[in-house]
Amino acid sequence: MKQLTKAEEEIMHILWQLGKANVAAIIEQLPQPKPAYNTVSTIVRILENKGFVDYQKQGKGHIYFPMVKKQDYSNQSINNLVDNYFQGSFKSMVSFFVKKNDVDLKDMEAILKDINKTKH
Repeated sequence: MKQLTKAEEEIMHILWQLGKANVAAIIEQLPQPKPAYNTVSTIVRILENKGFVDYQKQGKGHIYFPMVKKQDYSNQSINNLVDNYFQGSFKSMVSFFVKKNDVDLKDMEAILKDINKTKH
């Protein structure tokens, strides 16, 4: 699966949230200042070429929908982060974030409880 640019990811998050939308509906969800219609349309076509979205014809326009699940893309992105910055070690990544974000013992215990719940 290909990596997305920041702009492409922003559009995908909107499509994952909405399920399906035309370009105008996507633009409505974007923060101010709103990009030009042609800019968003171009990004959506790039996402289509990358296999992330597909469309249905509706009148003269298109309704776009995701072809890649958010969970699948998220998993791949996290794996890339771990591989590229932490030599493939999730332990190193967690340790880094705990140290950088000054996670307290109470939060660590809550995280461990959540992990143990999902294992059982």
